Amino acid sequence: MFDRYVFTDGSCKNINENGTITGFELQTLITYYRGIPLSMVYNLDVAVDGITVPREIIRVSLDKKDWFTLNEAETVTSYKWEYGEPLYIQVLADGGLRKGTHDVRLKLAVWPAYYPVPAGGERTRAVTIN
Repeated sequence: MFDRYVFTDGSCKNINENGTITGFELQTLITYYRGIPLSMVYNLDVAVDGITVPREIIRVSLDKKDWFTLNEAETVTSYKWEYGEPLYIQVLADGGLRKGTHDVRLKLAVWPAYYPVPAGGERTRAVTIN
């Protein structure tokens, strides 16, 4: 239902920290019609070329200053993810994505209060790393 909001086009790139590639990042919009606390992110799943990324190496942020593991994000009620604002996702993996084209899939589901089921979406994009 919310697939068109998932995985912002052109947002996937390697993370370069002082000349070292420490992983890759991408962005998504909320799969709901209004803002929610970060703790209501029910599921976030990333796969590259058909291989699911381990949950433990994924970090999320609303401001690119404060980063949370997915387990930490489940408890974060003081940060509100607003409709139309991006959620920044980092996958911490030495070397990031190798040069070339990759199929990157992002699944996202949020479970707002008073909503009977999670609201989610999924999108796979072909991403070229130069």
